[in-house]
Amino acid sequence: MTLHRARLRLIVLGSVCLPFLAAQVPLPNPGAMPRDRSAEVDAAVARALEFLARAQNADGSWSSQQLGSSTALTSLSIMAFLAAGHVPDEGPYATHLANGIRWILSQQQPSGMFLDRGTHGPMYSHGITTLMLAEVLGMTPAFEAERIRDALSRAVNVILLAQSVRKSRKHAGGWRYHRESTDSDLSVTGWQLLALRAAQNVGCDIPVEQIDAAVEYVKRCSTPGHNGFGYQPGDGPTPVRSGTGILCLEICGEHLAAESVGAGDYLLQHPLSPHQNFYYYGVYYCGIGTFQLGGRYWEATRERIVSDLLSRQSPSGAWTPHPTESMGGAIYSTSLAVLSLSVDYQYLPIYQR
Repeated sequence: MTLHRARLRLIVLGSVCLPFLAAQVPLPNPGAMPRDRSAEVDAAVARALEFLARAQNADGSWSSQQLGSSTALTSLSIMAFLAAGHVPDEGPYATHLANGIRWILSQQQPSGMFLDRGTHGPMYSHGITTLMLAEVLGMTPAFEAERIRDALSRAVNVILLAQSVRKSRKHAGGWRYHRESTDSDLSVTGWQLLALRAAQNVGCDIPVEQIDAAVEYVKRCSTPGHNGFGYQPGDGPTPVRSGTGILCLEICGEHLAAESVGAGDYLLQHPLSPHQNFYYYGVYYCGIGTFQLGGRYWEATRERIVSDLLSRQSPSGAWTPHPTESMGGAIYSTSLAVLSLSVDYQYLPIYQR
């Protein structure tokens, strides 16, 4: 697999100018892979990217049978290429990335929202797309960065306003399916929080109190005794939600928080399994979350995820989604698998330790 380094960009965000060294990140570290698996992982990622490239629509989007052309699927696909070291202005997938980004920018609503038709939770697509824009901004040539910067700024504003809707203490600080929702859940909150942190990384002005409020909501989703995370405060833990909670706290600087360590211990006892609901969602969050935790949590989770994914990849390069994730089709499951397998390349800034 060919790995590309993005060049140094000067990112201009409103009145803030700062150098953002998007690709001055560590080269892939084979020692971080399970023993004797790095070459297999590289080959699996390469096959998956070839599948995604073939599956791209002529207009630059990616789609599924149920969703049609989708901002979420397109953004996940773009991030899969970025995570493997590819950038929008050079290399074998430059055109795929550039076309995908242009399609995304054409889909933003006057309100700033990025929508997917037919989904029950528009904030999912919006959070995922905002995260992608923040990640790609520092990898984009200066002459194209202005449009992304403007779209990102408006998308971030949507997230901040949605968090500010008046809610009960149980749900305060989080997000739910719609901008006007008065309750919250950990799943939707995870994508918005990742998007805000990534935007902050490239210079967007994110009020610290809003990050703090989101962190407090995530911690309320931790179960009594810090035995994993649930979907909402008071719910029982699952492996998928535990990975979500860990990653949220870790990327917000709450390294080795009691809630995260407890969730890591829970995952050691209740590891993610391909037969569980929302498995590929869990592959993403558990893989990246435990990478941030490090140590035995990362080693055990990584070994299991790599083994499971390598054994389940089809000859086409794709992964078949779990039945609970069928709406997104193979684009969804393949993108999330690549994002998990390539985490220790550390090309996406937000996932770096």
